[in-house]
Amino acid sequence: MKKEKELLKGNYAIAQAAIEAGCQTYFGYPITPQSEIGEYLSEHMPEHGRTFVAAESEVAAINMLLGAGSTGLKTMTSSSSCAVALMQEGLSFIAGDEIPCVLVSVMRGGPGLGYIYPSQGDYYQATKGGGNGDYKLVTYAPDSVQECIDLTYKCFYVSQKYRTPVCLLADGMLGQMMEPAVVGEYPYPEVDQSSWALDGAKGREPRFIASIEREQEGLRKRVVKMFEKYNQILENENVFEKYEVEGAKLVITAFGSIARIAKAAVKKARKNGLKVGLFRPILLNPFPEKIVSSIAQKVDGILDIELNCGQMLQDVKASVAGVASIPVEFFGRPAGMMMTVEEIYEQIEKTYKKIVENKYGTACI
Repeated sequence: MKKEKELLKGNYAIAQAAIEAGCQTYFGYPITPQSEIGEYLSEHMPEHGRTFVAAESEVAAINMLLGAGSTGLKTMTSSSSCAVALMQEGLSFIAGDEIPCVLVSVMRGGPGLGYIYPSQGDYYQATKGGGNGDYKLVTYAPDSVQECIDLTYKCFYVSQKYRTPVCLLADGMLGQMMEPAVVGEYPYPEVDQSSWALDGAKGREPRFIASIEREQEGLRKRVVKMFEKYNQILENENVFEKYEVEGAKLVITAFGSIARIAKAAVKKARKNGLKVGLFRPILLNPFPEKIVSSIAQKVDGILDIELNCGQMLQDVKASVAGVASIPVEFFGRPAGMMMTVEEIYEQIEKTYKKIVENKYGTACI
């Protein structure tokens, strides 16, 4: 039966999607602006015969996630920024143990305790591995309440299929905003975990999960195997949006909530005759370098827009370096200060004039 759209707050949409995805255990500790996720699940998880635990801290929550995930259960936690920082050691262990789980990170302004307004200051935290060692935290970034739902489903599936922690990286605006969306049925096949899960050794040989290896070569092989999986995820599970990129002279790169505002500015620029496009990576980690490199070879410049002081910018620049001699400009704002369509459009105009018109002359716009 087809479900109808309903007006949903982003945090509640994520929580509902987690239940539809079959999340069996949730462990969390409240922090604004994502506390409604735990609030919703505290009421509804028991109704479905599933486990909700209000942990005594974020450190406790992430280690409970490790334990539950090691039994093959679908498990999730959610938190924000400074509290996710407390989880980094646990995430490194989960990655090293190759345990599937989902982390929802609803970003707020920082550094330190920061402020509850939306920010994108935790791109580094999510994509560069805040814990120790060689690993990647697979990361998806929505730009709407509907994508909060769809990508929650995707996070559960990818985590289960590839036995890896996966992060849904939202922000305070997406967590708190309301818009029409559909919480449909979970669209992915279930993944059999019976070959490795620690679900009781009665009738079989005991199994062992640990991030430590007795031999150096064993650890090397494990890390190499993990990175082979990341390459498979980039190849098979990549999600992105291209808007008016073909034939563009200037391409905007942006992710998450600010990308939808940037897209409105790009539409305005197109109406005014500027050949501008938008590329929005939705899978942030592993980063889609080849796609950005391909775009860079066909345009005159890139303008990266973020709600920070330039974090994804470094990945964009690295993708361009060596394949194209084009400028990569930046327009950002930290600490939870949202941009308007008009502000982004003005920056597009300035950048377009600087890069495109100065190269071709106004007659060739």
